[in-house]
Amino acid sequence: MSAQLIYDLVPLGAIVRFSDGTPRPPERHRKKLAAWEYRNSGGRLIRKQPERRVGNTVISASITLHTGDYGGDGVVVLRVHRSFSVDSDLKFAVTERPKAGAVRVVDRPGEDAELVYLAGSRADAETWLQSHGYPNAVLDEVMADAVAADVAEGRTAA
Repeated sequence: MSAQLIYDLVPLGAIVRFSDGTPRPPERHRKKLAAWEYRNSGGRLIRKQPERRVGNTVISASITLHTGDYGGDGVVVLRVHRSFSVDSDLKFAVTERPKAGAVRVVDRPGEDAELVYLAGSRADAETWLQSHGYPNAVLDEVMADAVAADVAEGRTAA
């Protein structure tokens, strides 16, 4: 599926894989393997940013994936996000959708919000929110009817 379809159909919190369709090089070719892994990986969908204008320039809509965290002893030092334009030439696939009853914690209201945590329940989300500094955060529960609508409309993981 294309990045545009991910933007249009896939909910925040879904696990998305992306690929350029090339075969994985052997482990012994470290530089080629690193370049391949850059274009063939995945992450959690955390943001959908609509098209916007900056002066006379139009910046196309984009999606952002959280691809990993680096650190140690329970401390995250570096959080890695990858953004893709909806015009990207990569192919995308949804491998997992948020389960019904899960609660998305987004950093602010509105369509430009970013997912900061996906909780298993409302109590878990509220506990997490108390120990993290997001004063404008919004809790958004994944409803069973939204998951069922995706299945009925053929928008299940492809």
